[in-house]
Amino acid sequence: MQQIALQEPAQLADSALSERTVLIFKHSTRCSISMMAWSRLQRHWNQRVEHIPVFYLDLLNFRPVSAEIAEKFNVPHESPQALLIRNGRCVWHASHNAISVEALEEALEIS
Repeated sequence: MQQIALQEPAQLADSALSERTVLIFKHSTRCSISMMAWSRLQRHWNQRVEHIPVFYLDLLNFRPVSAEIAEKFNVPHESPQALLIRNGRCVWHASHNAISVEALEEALEIS
């Protein structure tokens, strides 16, 4: 899993987010549900999704970036939350226990 720290709102305008398919994972490092979702995503990451870079957002340290994500992609904030971005648009998002590699694979097939 290729992880990129998401720490500044300016990164959301970067070509990596506007010209490719990427996953943004918003993680509250003090939340057990968030820890579980992140761990499950890492454990089940596989060949079908390994080409997708994962932008990892630590919500406790970079909360303004989360607000920018909600506004830019028109998706209400939740935590934990995963957003699949394709060509600068959010084509799928999930939160809490709905975050899984299987759901991500399905979203890739239909988006």
